[in-house]
This record gives sequence, C-alpha cells and structure tokens, in this order.
Amino acid sequence: MTRGKRIYVLDTNVLMHDPTSLFRFEEHDVFIPMTVLEELDAAKKGQSEVSRNARQVSRFINELIENDKNRKIEQGLDLRLPQGLQLDRSAKVGRLYFQTRASTDSTNGKKRSLPDNLILAAVVALREEHSTIPVVLVTKDINLRIKASIAGIQAEDYENDRALDDFNLLYAGHNELPADFWDQHADLRSWSERGHTFYEMTLGKNEDWHPHQFLYLPGENEVELRVLWIKNGKAMLQIVDDYSSGSHTVWGIQARNREQNFALNALMDPDVDFVSLLGTAGTGKTLLALAAGLAQVLDQQRYREIIMTRATVSVGEDIGFLPGTEEEKMTPWMGALTDNLEVLTSPQEGGAWGRAATNDLLASRIKIRAMNFMRGRTFLNRYVIVDEAQNLTPKQIKTLITRAGPGTKFVCLGNVEQIDTPYLTETTSGLTYAVDRFKNWEHSAHLTLRRGERSRLADIASEVL
Repeated sequence: MTRGKRIYVLDTNVLMHDPTSLFRFEEHDVFIPMTVLEELDAAKKGQSEVSRNARQVSRFINELIENDKNRKIEQGLDLRLPQGLQLDRSAKVGRLYFQTRASTDSTNGKKRSLPDNLILAAVVALREEHSTIPVVLVTKDINLRIKASIAGIQAEDYENDRALDDFNLLYAGHNELPADFWDQHADLRSWSERGHTFYEMTLGKNEDWHPHQFLYLPGENEVELRVLWIKNGKAMLQIVDDYSSGSHTVWGIQARNREQNFALNALMDPDVDFVSLLGTAGTGKTLLALAAGLAQVLDQQRYREIIMTRATVSVGEDIGFLPGTEEEKMTPWMGALTDNLEVLTSPQEGGAWGRAATNDLLASRIKIRAMNFMRGRTFLNRYVIVDEAQNLTPKQIKTLITRAGPGTKFVCLGNVEQIDTPYLTETTSGLTYAVDRFKNWEHSAHLTLRRGERSRLADIASEVL
C-alpha cells in the first residue's frame, strides 16, 4: 500500500448512507474490510433506499475493478470518478484497498463473530501493518465509535453529507433591518405600480441578502419588505401584501404574526416555484400551505390540483400493513391534512349539506400520493405539498423535486427537531440541504416560523417538556 496522508476504513452504514462516500476522501486512501462487503451483500435485496444504495456501492466497486484490470487488487484501485458521477473535489485521488487476509481477534466465542468486532480487528491489523500512516475508522454508528475509542482506535463520524457545519447557521429567510436603514440609503429610489410600492437601492457591506428574503423594520415606522432581485450590487425591494387583516385573507385564513404573513406572500406568489417552511409544531406550516393551495387551485385556477405526500416514518412501533388503495394506505399518515381541512372547510351557510358538498369538491382536487411511487412521474401544473420533509435524505428530496414539470409549485414543510429517520441529523436532513442549496435561486423562498399559534397549552408544552 502506497503511503498517503491517511487511511480511512469505511463502515457499512457509511456506504449505505452515501454510496459516493468512496470518492469523497480526496487524496487519502480508503480501506474496506471483508465484513463490510458481506453486510452490503446481505442488504442488497429489496426496494428500500438502503438496498438501492447497497447495490450502487457494489456497482461502483465493480466499475473500479473493471477499469483497473492490469493491476493486482492487493496494490489498490485508483479512486477515479465513474462516468456520469459529478462531485466537487480536488483532482488528486487516493486508492481503494480491500481486506485480503483474515485478521486475528482477541475475543472468543460468539463475540468474535460480531461484525463490529471483526471490523475493529481489521482496523487493528491494518494499523500494525502501516504504523507510520494514521488509520481512521469512519462510521455513523455511535456505539462502534465508543468501542473504537476504548480500543485506542481513532474513529470519526461521516460528515461529508452535511449541508452545514452548524444548524444555527441555516438561512432563516427573514431579517430585521437596523433602525437607521432609510438614512443609510440616501440613493434609494421608490415608485408605485399596480398597487405595489417598489424600492431600488445599492447594497451595503453588511447586507448579504438573497432573492425573496423578507425584511422588516419594527417600531413606529414599521415596514415589511421582500427582496425581488439582486443584480450588480443593487437590490429591488417590494412592500409585502398584508394578509393579517380580515378583508385580505387566503381561503378564509389570515396571518396571525409577521412570519405567517411572509409565508403567505411566498406561497401566493406565482413567480416562486419552490417554498420551504421550517418550524416547530403549531406554527401553522400545513394550514398556510393548504390555504394557499386551495385559493390558487379553486379560486384562481392557477394549478390543476393539490398533491400531498410525506415520508412514511413511524414515531413509535409500526402497526403493520394497511389495507386498501394507495390513497387509502396513505390516509392514516395524513392526520395533519384532515385536521387542517376541518378548519378550512367550515362553510358559514348550508349546514351539513354545505359541508358535504365542500368535502366532495376538495376530495376531487386534493390527491394523496405515496412517496414510494414518485420515480418516473412528472407533475404538470400541480401544487405539491411535501409534509414531514425533515425525514427525507438529500437524495430523496432531489428525486421528488426533479418530478416538477412546467407550472408546478413545490412546498416542503418540516421540523428538524422531529427527525425520526436513522442516521439523519439537523445538518444532514434533506430539508436542510434543500434550504441551503435553493437560497440563492431567484424562484425560491424560505421561511423559518418560530412563533406557535396552536394554543396556550401547546406553547407551554413546547417550552417546558
């Protein structure tokens, strides 16, 4: 094995979490124990995301072997990117090595055959063979990292899939302006057009704004603005619509706070194709998204129908298979949809007949779809709501959003404090990934909602429990 800066030993869960992790260690060498190959082989059967990733890793390794037939496998395979795979990395590449001989293990009996112990034994043998090169075990298994620390082995979490180093750095979508904002921009130009007020100004040094970011100036001269575009050091702002008054509502819903008003502005704007709403329970994410969808589907007829989906990850124990059609199977997962429709479909007149007619109308225009069957589909002129998006991986988010056809709007809702998917964290969630990657796009908007509007009981529970 040629001397490199480091040798990274990859655990099975790293490869099944991100098949491209093989190629993400720059000029360093990568080592795969035989136990990892056996676990990949055992996990390859099935239609789950994990099974697909296991098969993809095997294809990557096979392609590396095919491309390097002239070299013995003991000498290592160059980790050149396969055709069609584009990653942001340096031109230097390391080599891929495999465990070619059994390692000795100090444990006896059944403990010796445990996969974790076999991997640790392989790391110890590799470290003894290459005493001058740092050997690092990379795993997403916390317990294995603890075992490695006890055995004196350097172990790290796989962090290359992080969208951010710190979740607190995530783009919030709105920002408070300084009290002397108007004085700082003496060159500001304003005009009115079609009932809206616009401003054009030169950006200051500290004004790192993004398209469709919302700005507000509290106090006596309170004003709420939205950034329409940023070009050549200049920005165009617009005073937002006020959805907090009874005369200007969206499907009977009015904004109860500033953040909800910003969210409704983004949801009702036809120029915004992607909206992400992030917030804790009770901030109104689903209600606002549904109200805006119904207004644009039934009143404005901007979209043909609403499609709602979510990640089917259980909070507690699974209750088993569900009977019925695709929509019937998804109904138990759509409690949020049912609860919010009760708020939105309470006609003032017509009694039971009016409610029944409204529910029949909405049932024909709101479709519930399972995420498992999204591949190959294209949504044309649809208003798509993705609930519980914090439980999606970046790859799943990409699979969903790339289904969008002309005239389709995607709305992703989620609360990163309620991630139920194994191996996902606040910084690696697909929702965090989408927010960070879309923030500079001129047809996307993001809002982090912080103020709960559910009830005083829910508010105190979120604080003290």
